Amino acid sequence: MIILSILFFITAILYSSVGFGGGSTYLALLLIWDIPYYIFPVIALLCNIIVVTGNSINYVRAGNHNLKLLIPFLIGSVPFAFIGGTLKIEKDIFEIVLFVVLSIAGLLLLINNKSYDDKNITIKKLNFFFSILIGSFLGLISGIVGIGGGIFLSPILFLLKSEKPKIIVTTASLFILINSISGILGQLTKENILIELLNYLPLFLCVFIGGLIGNYLNLKIFTSRILAIITSFLVLFISIRMGIKIFL
Repeated sequence: MIILSILFFITAILYSSVGFGGGSTYLALLLIWDIPYYIFPVIALLCNIIVVTGNSINYVRAGNHNLKLLIPFLIGSVPFAFIGGTLKIEKDIFEIVLFVVLSIAGLLLLINNKSYDDKNITIKKLNFFFSILIGSFLGLISGIVGIGGGIFLSPILFLLKSEKPKIIVTTASLFILINSISGILGQLTKENILIELLNYLPLFLCVFIGGLIGNYLNLKIFTSRILAIITSFLVLFISIRMGIKIFL
């Protein structure tokens, strides 16, 4: 548990520094450590909530939010995140889905790292119903796998040039927070495991501290682009480690 706690701590630092919660990597680590399958989506989602809550508060206080951009995605994602959380999926299939999710997320983050420092963009307004459709798809995947979905939403928003970088990061954080709450409610319809979560308190404490440090690094020390590159390498490393476990 000590090594796993340290890895959760590092993950929280890196992910929170670019506005994410780290759910996909927490899941991969829990799989690698052979934590009981039925509990780790809830652990990952709860860690997400702990990490992005502080980030979301700080970003909103700084005025880096756009509810008109966020709300259509939430209209689609929240109900589907809950539905996805209620679905049961075999462990072997889950591992493959998570491997694909991690690989795509890492590549998207690496490809779009320049966008984090792009101050001179022409903002394009997104179609309301198109945003709902994207939110619905991301919500369903998030609920099934046990992630917040922001690691996919953020690159999409950068690609579509929907807002300034700081506002996109805030949108992703709020998206993760609200989807994680919806997803965890769906997950809890399958298993009554709240008491068992007490066994994993060290993980929750580590991601709380790591989240605070990551937010500080973003605001005070490193640029978002550098942190995005580092985080993308972490995601890709974990996905490769997962791939080796699954296929070899």
